[in-house]
Amino acid sequence: MVIAPGSASAPALEPKIEIENLRVCYGAEPPALDGITLTVPARQITVFFGPAGGGKSTLLRTINRLNDLVDGARTEGRVRLDGEDILGPEVDITRLRRRIGIVFALPVPLPMSIRRNLWYGLELAGERSRRVLDEAMEKALSAAALWDEVKDRLDEPAIALSGGQQQRLCLARVLALEPEVIMLDEPSSGLDPISTAKVEASLQELKQQYTVIIVPSSVQQASRLADWAGFFLQGELVEWASGRELFLAPKDRRTEDYLTGRFG
Repeated sequence: MVIAPGSASAPALEPKIEIENLRVCYGAEPPALDGITLTVPARQITVFFGPAGGGKSTLLRTINRLNDLVDGARTEGRVRLDGEDILGPEVDITRLRRRIGIVFALPVPLPMSIRRNLWYGLELAGERSRRVLDEAMEKALSAAALWDEVKDRLDEPAIALSGGQQQRLCLARVLALEPEVIMLDEPSSGLDPISTAKVEASLQELKQQYTVIIVPSSVQQASRLADWAGFFLQGELVEWASGRELFLAPKDRRTEDYLTGRFG
């Protein structure tokens, strides 16, 4: 069970990801993350926020094992998914990345139709049934709040969608694989307010079934979405608490200074 530090009255929650003494370095540079310990609760929206260079995106890439692809990257500590250490050499990384999907800031639709974008990952996994593929596509597009907008355009090129629609398409593409955890790295950067609101509304619905981790595009978005939040500064987890507690009554002066715009 997890209770946010300093929140004796907070309800106990089911842990999904447990991070213990995580340290990540790139070559001879100072640690991108240094001694990070926190627990991500299941079926909640967890927000990692702070100024650029704080280590937030590094943490997402570490959880998803994308740092394995970076020359000179070194990782120490433990990251557990449902109690299983996912940093070990014996871990099936393909299976792990299906369990933990990630959506990046820049939407990258595949150069094919909307339909084929949704089928692609399932076909790679061996699915051949048109009925199963179409059912998964409709379910994923509906969960990403995109079905009604594209259901009559499924065979058109995905690149023809607007920026906000492309971002929700990329989210749907992850959802089609039925992950347990969805991570989003600034998913609404560059989107207009209406598209941003649709993405945020989708996430509020998705947390009923999935564990959601987001690096938000702004402090305002962080405060709107966070059930739990961590403030990162220069590789350090400065403060970790429920979203309500952290944004209304931060305990660390650095967190308060950032939230009130004194730096950032």
